[in-house]
Amino acid sequence: MTIVNETTGGLKAAADAVRAEMHKVIIGQDEPLTWLLLAVFLRGHVLLEGVPGTAKTLAVRTLARALQASFRRVQFTPDLMPSDVTGVHIFDLQRNAFTLRKGPIFTDLLLADEINRTPAKTQAALLEAMQERSVTIDGESHPLPAVFTVFATQNPIEMEGTYPLPEAQTDRFLFKVALTYPSPAEEEAVLRAYHEGKEPHDIDRAGVRPVLTAEQVLAARKSIDAVQVSDGLITYVRKVVGVTRESPDVLLGCGTRAGIHLLLAAKGLAAMEGRGYVIPDDVKRASVPVMRHRMILNPEAEVEGLRAEQVIDRILAKVEVPR
Repeated sequence: MTIVNETTGGLKAAADAVRAEMHKVIIGQDEPLTWLLLAVFLRGHVLLEGVPGTAKTLAVRTLARALQASFRRVQFTPDLMPSDVTGVHIFDLQRNAFTLRKGPIFTDLLLADEINRTPAKTQAALLEAMQERSVTIDGESHPLPAVFTVFATQNPIEMEGTYPLPEAQTDRFLFKVALTYPSPAEEEAVLRAYHEGKEPHDIDRAGVRPVLTAEQVLAARKSIDAVQVSDGLITYVRKVVGVTRESPDVLLGCGTRAGIHLLLAAKGLAAMEGRGYVIPDDVKRASVPVMRHRMILNPEAEVEGLRAEQVIDRILAKVEVPR
């Protein structure tokens, strides 16, 4: 079991240990794995986007094992009801009373698979849980685990039969992480593993070990809170977010929550690198996963084929970096 203390050095060692365990199963995807782990440390949630077969589910399952956390997966469909996610009270004849049958949301790491295939009413069942870390069932509030994190997947290609997430819900996600196709070398490594009789999806056979506990994850959060940020960098974060509201390519820019999340992500990256202070590169590195799902591009920009990532790069180029 990896020892985590409240120093940035302790967090770096812990993060390296978790990622090493995940790489026993996941080949490549270094940057996405960093964002998944950082989201848990920051008590945030992740919107995962990628074509089928890019190890979205496997990555979250493996992370749960490395963190010694419980894991549940919910397949979102058009007929899924809110009570299918949160739970429902049922009458127990033996006890002559109603008892709560908890839904899959009562877990540490929840994979909401294809969240955009279910109507808004069921999507909204996650909203309270993501923000308040509790759920209300029949007027009674129930707390969720301390490390509760939602990983919601959506397919970027198939638009038929989908219900786009409203802006209020996408804004609740700390990161939007894109899992892309592996490089040729990585894909050959996957094929070679199958040829040699290895089963990459079998976490047990891969020997993935739990290296952190829930208590240690909470300790990791304290080390992130202790990371120092200069006044100049706070202003830099504010300017980066503010320019999204002025860009001619953007119809709707990022709100204040984006700035808060960008600051937290930069502090988390610094801590995971073993530093007790944030540098501008931390802010730049976190800008795309924090902001790309919060911006609505102008129709003209979309016609030009611009993507949110490209617009963010333009924005970063406009804002003066503090010294």
